[in-house]
Amino acid sequence: MNDPKTVYVGMSADLIHPGHLNILSTARGLGRVVVWLLTDAAIASYKRLPHMTYEQRKAVVENLKGVDEVVPQESLDYVPNLRRLKPDFVVHGDDWKEGVQRETRQRVIDALAEWGGELVEPAYTPGISSTMLNKAIREVGVTPDIRRLRLRRLLHAKALVRAMEVHNGLSGLIVETCKAAAAGRTEEFDAMWLSSLTDSTAKGKPDIECVDLTSRLHAVNDILEVTTKPLIYDGDSGGRPEHFAYMVRTLERLGVSAVIIEDKTGLKRNSLLEEGNDQKQAPIAGMAERIQAGKTAQVSDDFMVIARCESLITGAGQADALERVKAYIEAGADGIMIHSKARTPDEIAAFCRAYADLPRRVPLVAVPSTYPQITEGELAELGVNIVIYANHMLRSAYPAMRRTAETILEHGRALEADALCAPISEILSLI
Repeated sequence: MNDPKTVYVGMSADLIHPGHLNILSTARGLGRVVVWLLTDAAIASYKRLPHMTYEQRKAVVENLKGVDEVVPQESLDYVPNLRRLKPDFVVHGDDWKEGVQRETRQRVIDALAEWGGELVEPAYTPGISSTMLNKAIREVGVTPDIRRLRLRRLLHAKALVRAMEVHNGLSGLIVETCKAAAAGRTEEFDAMWLSSLTDSTAKGKPDIECVDLTSRLHAVNDILEVTTKPLIYDGDSGGRPEHFAYMVRTLERLGVSAVIIEDKTGLKRNSLLEEGNDQKQAPIAGMAERIQAGKTAQVSDDFMVIARCESLITGAGQADALERVKAYIEAGADGIMIHSKARTPDEIAAFCRAYADLPRRVPLVAVPSTYPQITEGELAELGVNIVIYANHMLRSAYPAMRRTAETILEHGRALEADALCAPISEILSLI
């Protein structure tokens, strides 16, 4: 009796739908079905983090009718696995003939030709797709527990997590849905950042911690209500240890993934002010006490307390920064944010190289507001794990709104301003 033919099926299988079952049914009719299941890291490299972990998805696929074996696929490139297995057939839906996966398809065809394998492409199942299901999930929402864990999952799955500033529900929706084609892939933001600067500015208030936690929670709830991506909260100094413990408990309960607190003391002034900024850093022991209070207060292991070091801002220098971050890590910090107001990335790069030599490290966060020329690839090479675009949504909205208002004043009507505005239909479709 002849051995059965080997059939290769590559899947993400985050949300199983009839299209997947149709592919597996086709594969089952051809021979022994081996599903090469994309890892979380592989999926996150071209689209959002999957809803289920690899282990959860593997358990589901293993129990689908006709699946003989499930093995991990570490990248989007099929070829290494294909050359290792040399399957008789590869089965994939015909929806990859166009779009970002077209080149991947051609590489599969070329590889199969090396040993006479065949590509089988069942017709795309109309009326349903993973994109549609993801949209439906977004409309339903996610629970706080699921959302809170996503930042840690992203850090495990991706070399660099990309976070964009949000300050209300609408900006959250934009970050949630925004996509762009780049280098043959679809790129999107992984997470959201609620800045105290943009949150207070959106309320018409100065960035001096005059907007209290209770007021800011209105923005948090507005954002969480219409999004599913993880949220990082700017906690300013965190206040007294007792106050910070309360902040952590509150944010954790809502499903926020992380809070960042800075090692400042006294009346807050924004770090990026050029003049009149004599902000002092808190004693190391005082900052460590706040970190410990926050870590003690949290209920789950999912929530992250990230310590922001201002030594490069205040002029204390790299040696002071390294001394501080070592103490903050020892106190329990889950991450370190290193800040700079230099116009080039040189001092950040120097710090990152020195940080890499520390015997104990946690994820590193950079905020390239004053050194925007640095690329995400360069930050990743320096060992940065999270990049935060800290204020760009509000900064871009302000001149656009002002120009529209000026145009209406100049012309005494709205006609000329229409060209500056999104169509009403676009706004309605977003919401």
